[in-house]
Amino acid sequence: MERLIFIIEELRLQPIEGFSKLSKLEKIDFLVKSYLSNSSVKKETLKSFWIKEEKQQQLFDEFSENTISNFIFPYGVVPNVLINDKLYCVPMVIEESSVVAAASKAAKFWQSRGGFKTAILGSEKVGQVHMIWKGEPSTIENFFKSVKPQLFEEMSPLEVNMKSRGGGIKDIKLVNRTAEESGLFQLFVTFETCDAMGANFINTLLEALGRTFKNLMSAQFRDEELMIVMAILSNYTPNCLVRAEVSCPVSDLDDKSHGMTPEVFAEKFMRAIRIAELDMYRATTHNKGIMNGVDAVVLATGNDFRAVEACAHTYASHKGSYQSLSHAEIKDGVFRFWMDIPLSLGTVGGLTSLHPMARLSLDLLDSPSATQLMEISATIGLAQNFAAVRSLVTSGIQKGHMKMHLMNILKHFEASEEEILIARDYFENEIISFKSVRDFLAQRRNLQ
Repeated sequence: MERLIFIIEELRLQPIEGFSKLSKLEKIDFLVKSYLSNSSVKKETLKSFWIKEEKQQQLFDEFSENTISNFIFPYGVVPNVLINDKLYCVPMVIEESSVVAAASKAAKFWQSRGGFKTAILGSEKVGQVHMIWKGEPSTIENFFKSVKPQLFEEMSPLEVNMKSRGGGIKDIKLVNRTAEESGLFQLFVTFETCDAMGANFINTLLEALGRTFKNLMSAQFRDEELMIVMAILSNYTPNCLVRAEVSCPVSDLDDKSHGMTPEVFAEKFMRAIRIAELDMYRATTHNKGIMNGVDAVVLATGNDFRAVEACAHTYASHKGSYQSLSHAEIKDGVFRFWMDIPLSLGTVGGLTSLHPMARLSLDLLDSPSATQLMEISATIGLAQNFAAVRSLVTSGIQKGHMKMHLMNILKHFEASEEEILIARDYFENEIISFKSVRDFLAQRRNLQ
């Protein structure tokens, strides 16, 4: 019997040639036959998430490769977000219970205390051409200085459209990394891409720049002395930076739900932030909470949340150790809570223009520029962080989180509408866990 199972598994896991050339239905047929049990049910599940409007589904299919269905996330909004005296209703795409509720609660709290203030500290993007030079470092350094103006001139035709919007290459530098890797040099290029995230623009220019520099070098030196390794943008953009902050007199932090004086609350809050600045274990979870808010806005607007995540966590380490992205202080009786975060975002081109819900999100935000979207995203990140830390230093994180999670547990046990209403009342002051909800439902159902 075991031998038979082994042979079946061997046949089942044979590689397939030309999978990408199959139609969507053929791909699904292969998957349900080779990998999925209860095939007919799984096939219908995949098909049930297709968009009924064929052209719209085709649009979604073309966003990626080997698409067989759609994976749906909740799309929610946070009202009452006051940023620089302008009121926003901010879209968020996230599946984690309590995130939208927490951000909404923080937004409401600060709306009556002056709202959030933001400022753009920079909008510079970065790219690099990595290369190996086998000659003397001084030779390539002197040559670069002599041809730098020509490099700008050669790149100019590729920048026409971006320059018309006020963008383009800002500077090109030659960086010597030979102390770390033999022969390693980099062309370090900075860009302004205006309202576009600019990845394709940057990568096109970098590849052209690498070819041009190689050709110029080959005209004077042996061709084998310079090797272009790769040309690629960097998702670490420390000078594409936004600050979001809130502040008020300590006395204005008074809130009955805190269960303590505003002075004690402010002190505990500051202490929690300080711990996140000192302890990387705490900082990791602390910053994850910030990114709960940021990523949700980034996703809702069709931007690249993976690039944003990578950049934010690298920036959290820029002082030499991984630390909190947010900070707090009390000065002259005023509580201040703020965050500087690099956010490379776009509001034109790519998915922001193609995805119908991304377009709707930008419309909901009053068609923001890229820098305004940076400010909005950072604000939601700070709001989320404030809500999380406030819970931690007052009632504890689980009370609010598990109330939201209660619905997920009830749905798991297929609770009826009546059971849901009764369970909500029962668990208002009870500990919520998978076991406690299961036992509660079992007891009720046994009595009926």
